[in-house]
Amino acid sequence: MKTTPQRRFLLALAPAVALLTSGAQAGVTAQQAADLKTTLTPMGAERAGNKEGTIPAWTGAPTANAALTPDGRRADPFAGEKPLFSISARNMAEYADRLTEGAKAMLKKYPDFRVDVYKTHRTAIAPQWVYAATAKNALAATLVDGAAGPEPKGAFGGVPFPIPKTGAEVMWNHKLAWRGTAWYWEFHGYQLAADGRWILAGDTANDQTMPYYAPGASGDKFNGEYWLVRSLSRGPAMRAGEAITGRLALDETTNATWVYLTGQRRVRKLPNACCDTPAPFSAGITTFDEVEVFAGRMDRFDWKLVGKKDVFIPYNSNRTHVPAKDSEVLGSHFINPDHVRWELHRVWVVESTLKPGARHTSQKSRYYVDEDSWQAPIAERYDANGQLTRVPFGLPTVLGDIPATAIVSWGVYDLNSGASYVNGLVNERRAAYKPMPAYKDLVFTPDAMAGDGVR
Repeated sequence: MKTTPQRRFLLALAPAVALLTSGAQAGVTAQQAADLKTTLTPMGAERAGNKEGTIPAWTGAPTANAALTPDGRRADPFAGEKPLFSISARNMAEYADRLTEGAKAMLKKYPDFRVDVYKTHRTAIAPQWVYAATAKNALAATLVDGAAGPEPKGAFGGVPFPIPKTGAEVMWNHKLAWRGTAWYWEFHGYQLAADGRWILAGDTANDQTMPYYAPGASGDKFNGEYWLVRSLSRGPAMRAGEAITGRLALDETTNATWVYLTGQRRVRKLPNACCDTPAPFSAGITTFDEVEVFAGRMDRFDWKLVGKKDVFIPYNSNRTHVPAKDSEVLGSHFINPDHVRWELHRVWVVESTLKPGARHTSQKSRYYVDEDSWQAPIAERYDANGQLTRVPFGLPTVLGDIPATAIVSWGVYDLNSGASYVNGLVNERRAAYKPMPAYKDLVFTPDAMAGDGVR
C-alpha cells in the first residue's frame, strides 16, 4: 500500500512527540514542510487524486463564473452538470463505506431524504500570501496547553497546522480556515416547527472579520482575537433591532459576547455564550458550539485523530443559493435535496470524547474535515447513551472573488425531536458574503452596538 506524505510524517514524528515534556507540540521539520510545494497542496492536502480516479488531482486553478455579480449574488459554476447517481434509503447499503453515519441516519429516518452525488471538483484555493503564511506556520506553529485547552501559538495568516499530528490541530485548522479577511452579508435563518412548518427565526445582517487573516499585518502584533462579528436582527418583527457582538480569541477564556435587547434598551454581556448553551438566534435548536458545524471551546473534550477517508460531503454548494425564494430550498424536514450538491472528497476524521468530570449534552462527536478547505461540512453528535442524536452540517460555497471556499449556509438536524434549524440562506437577499475592506476594531465593541440601536 502506498504511504501518503501525511502517514509518513505521523510515523516519523511519533518518537519525537513522546519525548515532549513542555506541553507544546513542535512544528514540522523543513524537509517535511517542503512537501507543501511538491506532494501536498500549499494548504496541506494531497495533490494527487485517489487511485480510482473519482477524486481528481488538485490543480490550484480558479473556478470560472464563481465571483460575486453586480446584483450581489453568485451563480452556480457547475449548473450544467447532472448527478452521477442518487443515494436513498433503498440503495444506501451499496455506498455504506462512503457515507457518514449522520447521512445514513437521515436516510433511514426520512424516506424522502436523498444524497445526489456529482462530479468532484477541488475548488478550494487561497491568495498566495495565505499560502506563504501557511508554509511559515508549518515550521513555527505549536499547539500549547492553554487556559481553555489546546491552542495555537506562533501561527498567523494561514492554516496553522497544514501537516497535522493530532485531532486538536485539525479542529483548529477548521476554526481558523481561510474564508476571507472581512465580509458583509445578509441572510435568513429558519426553525422547523413540530407541524412541519419552517418559521423565520432571523432576518439578519452581519459584519464579520478575521484579524488572524489581516493581509500585510505582522503576526507579532496579532493579539489573539481571530474572529469578530456584529449581527443586527431586522426581523421577524418581535426581534427587529436586536443585535449581538462577539469577539473570539485563541485563548477562549477571553472570548466575549454582548447582546442588545430592544425591550431593555441596553447592552448586556452574555455570561456563557459557549459550548452546549442553546443559541437564542436559533430558537434554542442549535448550541453555540454548533455554529458552522463547530465553533466551541476545546477543553471539555479529548480529541482523537482517526485518520483520512474518502466520503460524500456537501460541496461546491452554490446551487443551494440559486433559487429566488427560500421556500424552494426548504424541504419537509431538511434542505430540499434538489438543491444540495454532494461530492466525494478526502476528509480528516476527528472524534471528540467528553473528559471525565466535564459537562456537555453531547458525550461524543465525530467531525469530517475537508482536506482542501479545512472546513467540516458534516458532523455527528452522540448523547450519554451512545445514541446518534444530532447532525450538524455546513454547505461549502465557491467564492471566486475572494478566492475561497467557505461555509455560507449551515444548520443542525435533531434526530430525536425532528426539529431542524437552517441559517445563512441568502436566496432572498442581495449581499451574499460580500468582501469588504478591513473593518476598524471599534465596529465590534458593545459601545458601537449600543449606538446603533434602532428601538
